[in-house]
Amino acid sequence: MFISWLVPVVLILLLIAASIRILPEYKRGVVFFLGRFQAVKGPGLVIIIPLVQKMQIVDLRVITMDVPEQDVISKDNVTVRVNAVLYFRVVDAEKAIIQVEHFVTATSQLAQTTLRSVLGKHDLDEMLSERDKLNDDIQEIIDSSAESWGIKVANVEIKHVDLDESMIRAIARQAEAERERRAKVIHAEGELQASKKLVEAANVMSENSAALQLRYLQTMSDMSNRNASTIVFPLPMDIMEAFKSMSRGPGPGKAGGSQQEPEQEPGLEPGQEP
Repeated sequence: MFISWLVPVVLILLLIAASIRILPEYKRGVVFFLGRFQAVKGPGLVIIIPLVQKMQIVDLRVITMDVPEQDVISKDNVTVRVNAVLYFRVVDAEKAIIQVEHFVTATSQLAQTTLRSVLGKHDLDEMLSERDKLNDDIQEIIDSSAESWGIKVANVEIKHVDLDESMIRAIARQAEAERERRAKVIHAEGELQASKKLVEAANVMSENSAALQLRYLQTMSDMSNRNASTIVFPLPMDIMEAFKSMSRGPGPGKAGGSQQEPEQEPGLEPGQEP
């Protein structure tokens, strides 16, 4: 008698256990009635009818997906290996179950193809220096494509751009050449500014002889502070011209009075040769 009551009770308890589902806040249940979509239920207590209703649970939290390394040929024909990380979440549980078979796998494949497609349109320098812009472009493309699956892409980050050794050496040489070019440009600009200041100083000194004399005195003071065996003393050009005129001596007709004519031999007329 007891066994006859025990079997139905156990069956009823098993039926109730199979009918009750408790979903946390971050999950939703997509319920199908005889294979047809009925409703999205949760969170909390959800009751379904076994063998008649079926429920698939979807996690609404952000999923972190590591995109595998991809061989990418850049616009300037450089082969690099690039990997990235993708952050996305389900915003529509119904579409994520009905519109695509495995939304995680589909999103991963979409991220890989988009990564190769977008990076292949840019040069190597842009891959290395404009990652933020590339991240935004990849995110926008994946988000627009996965929207029909009920998926929202939160962020895409390029993690590594790996190059071979020969390309690394070429980039190093390019960077060194760029630094040398900047150093030469800065040096040339400094020489140009210095020459302009020297011209201004020369103009000021040419207008005021006292400034030139003070410059001479400052030069002599600087030279006296050095232990040098040779001293170069600057002299004004006016003094040098005075010395030159004194070394030439008096000119013709000025020294020894007037010049006398040669005496004429007797017996000869003027202009007649002897």
